[in-house]
Formats: sequence, structure tokens, C-alpha cells
Amino acid sequence: MSDNYERLIPATVAFDERGTPMSPAFGDVYHPAWGALEQARRVFLHGNSLPRRWQGKDSFTVCETGFGLGNNFLALWQAWRDDPQRCARLHVLSFEAHPFARQDLGRILAGSLPQPEKALASQLVAAWPPLLPGLHRLEFEGGSVTLTLAFGSVARLAKQACAEVDAYFLDGFAPRVNPDMWTRGLFGQLVRMANQGATAATWCCAGEVRRGLRDAGFLVSKAPGFGGKREITVATLRPGMGRGHAARPPREPALVVGGGLAGAGIAQALALRGHEVTLLDPVFAGGLGASHRGHIAAAMTPVISRDDDIRARLSRAGVSRALQRWQGLPGDARPWRCGTIELVPDAREASRCRDALAYLGFPDDWVGWLDAPEASRRAGRALACAGLWFADGQRVQPQALLEALLYHPRIHCKVGRAARLQTDGAGLWRALDAQGKELASAALAVLANAGQAAALLATVPGVPRLPKVEAIYSLAGQVSYYSGGETASLRAVLAGDGYCLPPVDGRSVGGSTYLQDAAVSEVTLQGHLEINKKVAGLLNVVPCRIGQLPGPGDGWAGWRAAVSDRLPVIGPIDDVPGLWLACAYGSRGLSWAALAGDVIAAALDHEPLPLERELLRRISPR
Repeated sequence: MSDNYERLIPATVAFDERGTPMSPAFGDVYHPAWGALEQARRVFLHGNSLPRRWQGKDSFTVCETGFGLGNNFLALWQAWRDDPQRCARLHVLSFEAHPFARQDLGRILAGSLPQPEKALASQLVAAWPPLLPGLHRLEFEGGSVTLTLAFGSVARLAKQACAEVDAYFLDGFAPRVNPDMWTRGLFGQLVRMANQGATAATWCCAGEVRRGLRDAGFLVSKAPGFGGKREITVATLRPGMGRGHAARPPREPALVVGGGLAGAGIAQALALRGHEVTLLDPVFAGGLGASHRGHIAAAMTPVISRDDDIRARLSRAGVSRALQRWQGLPGDARPWRCGTIELVPDAREASRCRDALAYLGFPDDWVGWLDAPEASRRAGRALACAGLWFADGQRVQPQALLEALLYHPRIHCKVGRAARLQTDGAGLWRALDAQGKELASAALAVLANAGQAAALLATVPGVPRLPKVEAIYSLAGQVSYYSGGETASLRAVLAGDGYCLPPVDGRSVGGSTYLQDAAVSEVTLQGHLEINKKVAGLLNVVPCRIGQLPGPGDGWAGWRAAVSDRLPVIGPIDDVPGLWLACAYGSRGLSWAALAGDVIAAALDHEPLPLERELLRRISPR
């Protein structure tokens, strides 16, 4: 249960008498009249000794306390592009309580920037996320430049962010109108995230700000100002404070156990960052996508809850990550963003859903309410009831997706079943078969083998007892395939009690069944009958009108691994360096796959994490 929901209030477009963008809510301008980019270069870059301080480094992280129109980010990005000695990877974490809508941001930036920054602004606007509270990870330059946007109040989100910061841009509105951006509590959170030698710079010279930085742990001084500002404030973290340099070298080789969606998501995220990845699973004897061979299609859809609980926030983050990661894939591997209609046939439940939408205030182009005629139009067939519309709902072809994710020069798929996992004490993990023969080894190990993770983890000496992992259980289940009939015209995912997907090459998928304590997972007549009833309910027809009852070969069966709270288990094993878990995805393997990969890879490579600390705690193996 999440009890601290904050509705996101977008910024509104306004200008002062000189044409400078301003915030009516705070009565302050976003930048001085003499220029946003000039301020960014002179105050924030020069005040933090950039680009000199990032030169020759593998990565460098900047944290900004007010994104505004993004001018500081654009100036920083352009300076990185212009520097032949730039760091290999530049990461930016930026807080914004009142973000602009995409079209407003694009309109303002288009008329105020010189050509180099204007070209970067076009990329920024194209990648701009929907205005939803929480963290949004954007990637540019093939992933070499990342921007993690924290939408919501800085007082709350600064406590939730995870980053290892080298430089701070303190750029909130003036303390007299926006004091929350300059509190000692906030400065304390900045120190929590700071690396040794971290610096800060701001145009603000108020005595209370300088004292707050000093009390938090910074050595504070003044530097000459310009453009009407006599002085600016610069600061350096006191010696002995902050995070030390990472002991592990960057981009170490990794061993991932498990060749399904969980393992593929992790392998791709690591490989994209330069890690060599060995993926181990006996299923590869049948090919890269063999774990989902014959699985025609599956659905991926976010969920909402009235209080925006943990599951809803994780689901939202997961679907967003999948969109970022997978929309560039070729052909059938690219998920089709067709949208999902979650049908709500009960009038009382419909009222609750509409009340939740009003309370949450999410943008209509992300989730909205459809009456029955509009739902029917979007579905491509007549529907009997209204429902929720999720624009980011997707139809995925799992086998093609797996083949594309794993077809990467740094990913090496190997046939083998790990029976034991050992570490040699020198930082090397070794996977052994039942006879004790080494199958693969690497400096990092990730167990992404679903229901088998607990047993393999138990073979590792020194692993603390993990009741959550020990309680993972497996569920068998099947889907059914339909040709023609009532499903042929579907253009969106239908969900409710069960689901039905738009057809792939003339065949639609309906689902699904859940069988606990099953000895095998197989397609059965009883399963077809159960699914037939669910699909008929969604389509508002009698079961016999769906089409010919699927036969033994007209479906697919597999396993799900889950824990009682239906959240995934993702994170490091305490006190066992280099060992990670990514399992218990339940029926949302697609929703968690890309997100888990980026959570693990970002932590290993010292990037800002794409999830809040509260969410990371809830999915940790502990």
C-alpha cells in the first residue's frame, strides 16, 4: 500500500514582459533574460569545473534540482559532445515537480535555441515521457548519455533516488518563492548520493543557502558572477565524505542462469553497456527462443490502483522500460503498441474506476475511460460494456522477441543445466553440472531461472536465509489459439477475466489458466474449455460462437514462478558480492524483463537507478 501519493501538476506556459519563460505558480523566471544556455555554461558547467573533471573517466554523473525547460541538460549534453576527451558515459538525474507537457516543451525550446542545442532539444522532446509521477529513464547517444527524470516533489523524491553523483546543479526557483528546493534536509540527501570530491554550483548566494550547504558537509565559497549577478555560490564536499571509488572494475563479464524472458532482459541490458554475457540454459538446445517456441503472442499492459500502490508503480515503470528498450527491435520482435481495453462490466466497479482516474489525474493519453461505443470502435468489434483504455498496451510475440534480444555479439548462449554455483574466493563465479563439471564462469552471476532459483541458490555457501525466495512457487498454465470467428477483427488487447489478443497471421490468443501443484504444464481440453468461457465473456458471445473449439495443438503451455505478494524478486544477495537474483515474475514476465535488466545493470555500472528506493526494497530478495 502506498500512502504518500502526490498528484502531478504540470507546468503552464507563460512569459514575463521581456518574453522570458516564467512560472505563474512561483512568480519567477526559468532563466535570466540574458540567456539560459549562457547561465548553464557560466554557472553550472564552469562552477563545477566541467568539462575538465569528467575527462578520461569511464562515467560521470550530474544531479540537477530543477529541470525546468531542460536548458542546463542541453548545454551539458552539447559540452559533452564537443569535448574529444569526454567521459565514456554521462548520466543526469534531474528533479521536477511541475514538468511541461511534451507539446509545450517543444514549442518553447524551438524558438529559443541555437541550432546545435535545437537539434538536441528535438531528441529530448521526442523522448519526453508522459506526465506520470515517479522516475523516467531516457537514453541518448546509443545509451552513452542518460537522463533520469524524477517527476514529483523534490522533498519526497530526493529521499527515493539512488545515484552516485559527481556534480550538482542547484537550480530551483528563488528561495523566497520555492523554499523546498533549498532546505537542509534536501542538501543532506544530496550528500547521501555524493561521490568523494563532489561539487555543487548555483546562481543563488542567499546566506541561508550557503549555511545549509556548509552544515550538510560542503566547503562553500563565492565566485565572480556576471550578467548583473555580482557573485555565485560554488561548493566542494568535505574531504573524507562521500562515496569512495568503486572497487569493481567497469563492465565485468557476467554469467546469467536462465534462458527465458528474465534472463534475456538482463543479458540485453548488460550487453548494451559493454558486458560480455554467458547465458546458460538447457533450453538453448532448441534455439534462442525455445523457451517460448510456439507461443504466438502475449499481452503487456500497465495497471492502476486507487492509491497508486507498489504493484501499479512497478507495472508502470516496467511497461515504460519495455517501450524504451524494445520499440527499436526489427520485424516481429518489436511489440505492437495496439492499446489495451480493460473491460468493466459491473456498474459499481466502473464507478470506482472512474473515481480512481479522477483522483490520480493521470494524462488521458496514457489511461482514460471509454464508453461502450468508443471501446467498440477501438477494439474493432462490438463490445457490451465500457472500460479503461491503456494506450501503452502491447501485443508481443515472445519467441521473436527472445531471438532478437539474445542475438547480440556480446551474448553467448550455452546449452547446460547448472546444478551448483560456486565462487572461488577471488571474485569468480562458476556454474557446475550435476557431475561437477564447469559449464561457465564469470565475475558476476545472476540467477534468472524462475522456480529453480531457490534450489541453485541453496548450493552457494554463505548465502543468508531468504524466506521470500524459499517461498517461490510454480504455476502451470496454458493459452488457446483461435482462427477466424469472433476474434478475427480485434485491433486492441481485451482484458478482464482473461484476455484476448489481436490476431497474428490469422490466429488470436486467448488466456489463460492457472494451476498450482501441477506435475506438468500441458495444453488440455479442460484448459481450452476454461479459456473459451473467459474469451466468450470478453466478447459478449456464447462460447460456441467464438469459433471451432481449439484442439490439442492449438495452444501453448508454460510455467510461472511467483511469491505471495505477486511482485518480482530482483536485487543483490546481501553479503555475497557479485551474486544477484531476478525471478518470480509471475504472469508479468514481459512487464518486468527490461526493467529488471536495467535495475541490475545500472547498479553494476554505477548509474542512477531507474526505480525509487521504496520500490527497490519491496522487490529485493530479503
